[in-house]
Amino acid sequence: MEITGKVVQILQKQSGKSTRGDWSKHEFILETKDEFPKKVCISSWNDKVNVASLKPGTEMKVFINIESREYNGKWFTEVRAWKYELIDSNTAPAGNEAFNTLTTDHIPPEEEGDDLPF
Repeated sequence: MEITGKVVQILQKQSGKSTRGDWSKHEFILETKDEFPKKVCISSWNDKVNVASLKPGTEMKVFINIESREYNGKWFTEVRAWKYELIDSNTAPAGNEAFNTLTTDHIPPEEEGDDLPF
């Protein structure tokens, strides 16, 4: 899956040791650009994605996996990033070209003797 938005916050990196060895987790908050924007906490485990290089305001597309797991009768869901692509904010979004090239060639010239008051 993928999600697109703007980085609004970078959280502190966490690390530790488990029975499988050392681990690290770095999370960031991405705000979507939907009609009703949503904030999503996305994690990167063991530096799979270099979160430290991101800055708030960065526009990006993040490729994610969503996984839920049960612990003591409660379910927890995590959104994990495995890759991201930066979005160049200097380019206009696709689909807006029609608004930029709109012309008035199709509007007929005003006719004299028009009875309309405006």
